[in-house]
Amino acid sequence: MKLTVLGPGCWGLTLAWLLTDNFDEVVVWGRPSDLKDELVNHKRCSKPISVQLRDKVQITADMAEAIKDADIILSVIATAGVRPVCEQLKSAGIKDNQIVVNASKGIEPDTLMRMSEVIKDVLPNQKVVILSGPTLAKEVLAGKPTAAVVACEDEDTAKHVQELLNVPNKFRLYTNTDVIGVELGGSLKNVIAIASGFAHAMELGDNCMGTLLTRGMAEIVRVGVKLGAKPSTLYGLSGMGDLIATCSSPKSRNYTVGFMLGQGFKLDHILAELGSVAEGVKTSKAVCDLAKKLGVEVPVSDAICEAVNTDITPPEVLSKLMNRKLKKEESYS
Repeated sequence: MKLTVLGPGCWGLTLAWLLTDNFDEVVVWGRPSDLKDELVNHKRCSKPISVQLRDKVQITADMAEAIKDADIILSVIATAGVRPVCEQLKSAGIKDNQIVVNASKGIEPDTLMRMSEVIKDVLPNQKVVILSGPTLAKEVLAGKPTAAVVACEDEDTAKHVQELLNVPNKFRLYTNTDVIGVELGGSLKNVIAIASGFAHAMELGDNCMGTLLTRGMAEIVRVGVKLGAKPSTLYGLSGMGDLIATCSSPKSRNYTVGFMLGQGFKLDHILAELGSVAEGVKTSKAVCDLAKKLGVEVPVSDAICEAVNTDITPPEVLSKLMNRKLKKEESYS
C-alpha cells in the first residue's frame, strides 16, 4: 500500500509521520520552493514545527512520480492551492481508483466552494474523502491521542479510508456520510478560533469565552443547515470538537492570529511571525460572503472579517458585538 501526502506543511508532515507504519511506501510531494534542504536531505523540519520523518519516507517535487501507484492521495494543501494542485494531478495522470483524502479546511474565496466541490470540479470522476476534527499538529506529534472524522457520500469508501488511516491509541477515526457538515464545521470554526484568541488577548474572561463559543457555534450551525448539513454533524468532532480545541489552544495558528490582533498587531506582521498559513484569515471573508448570499447573520465572523481587513481597534470590535440589537436565542434539534 502506498500513501502520497501533498503538501509539506505542518499538518502534512505530521500526517506523513503519524501514518508511516500504516503503509509500505510513503511519499511527500511539494513544490520545489517548499522543499527545504533540511527536509530533502535529512527528512527533518525544524520550523514552524519540529518533525523527524523516517528514512522510508520519500520527498519529491515530481507529481507524476509521487502519485504513481498511490492507493491514498492525502491532500494537505492551503485552500488557495487546492484547485491548481488538482490541475497538476489531472496533468500527472491521476487514476479514477485513487482515493483523494482532503485535509484542508477552508472555502475557496472566489467561488465559495467547499474543498470537495473544488476537487470534483477539476477531477469529476475521483472518489473524495474529507478528513477533519480536533487535530492540533503539535499534540499529535507528541503522541497525545485524538479522534477525527472521515466523510464520504459513499460509506464503503469512508470505511476503507478509516481502516487505512486509523492509528491505535493515537488517531481514532469515525465515518460520516454528511460531507457538507464535516467540511463546514472544520472550515467555519477557524474564524471563531481567531475571535477566541482575540478575546483572550483582551482578557475578557471565562464568561465571555463561554458566550463566544456558544454564539460562534450558532453561526456555524446557521450557515451549515442552510447549505444542507445535519446539525448532529456540526455538533460532532469536526464541528464542536474542533471548535473547542482550536478556541482553547495557543497551539492553533488561527487562535494565534486572533491573539496578536487583540494585542493591536497588524495582519502582515502577524502572518510574517507565524510563518505558516492560518486558513481562518481568508475564510473570514468567504464566510461573510457566503452568509450574505444565504441571508444568514454571522456577527462574530463579520467582526473578525473587519478586524482582519481594516484598522478597527479591539475595543471597537467588542462594542459592535455587545451592543447589537437584542435577539431571541434560536436552537436546532
